[in-house]
Amino acid sequence: MRLRHIKGAESVIASSPFVIHEPERKRGSWADVFGNSNPLELEVGMGKGRFIMELASLHPNTNYIGIERYSSVLLRGLQKREGLELSNIYFMCIDARDLTNIFAPGEVSRIYLNFSDPWPKDRHAKRRLTSPAFMAVYDKILAPQGTVEFKTDNRGLFEYSLEAIPTTGWEICEHTFDLHSSPMIQGNVMTEYELKFASEGKPICKLIARRKPKI
Repeated sequence: MRLRHIKGAESVIASSPFVIHEPERKRGSWADVFGNSNPLELEVGMGKGRFIMELASLHPNTNYIGIERYSSVLLRGLQKREGLELSNIYFMCIDARDLTNIFAPGEVSRIYLNFSDPWPKDRHAKRRLTSPAFMAVYDKILAPQGTVEFKTDNRGLFEYSLEAIPTTGWEICEHTFDLHSSPMIQGNVMTEYELKFASEGKPICKLIARRKPKI
């Protein structure tokens, strides 16, 4: 559920040193932003940021950017970020449709999609972050061996993704309908939603997708 709008969130975001402003200006030069050429990974729809901040803490030699389109949600992430001493993570308040304007071809090594809005009505299918329209966006910015990792508690969205993704020049490398009882659990970092659902015994689905080799 989306947070109710928090008054003043936009001004806090605008003045935060942890948020990249005018990110289009950084396209092709993200190594300069981080001061190194380490791999760059994105979380699209980071929510309150638990997942990507823990990744950044665990993997200091990887750069991370958390993307969240709703200012009130991003504000919660910023409040958590202020208490951490990390130099390998930034945030952006943008729409995922704009990723190709912000990252050059091959500039991103991995994209995480966690508990995305399922957009259950058929007429909204194009808004799903695993739809062919969005997979085409990821295709333009990921490195040749780049991957998309997707987790959800929504079985309908997961089954849709298993069918839709292979139609777009991608292949499903691994998938499970019950992550926490699967070998794919190794190295898993949980989001706020995942912690809640796991405590309720609700199964989590996960897949990893990679482009199909060109013949």
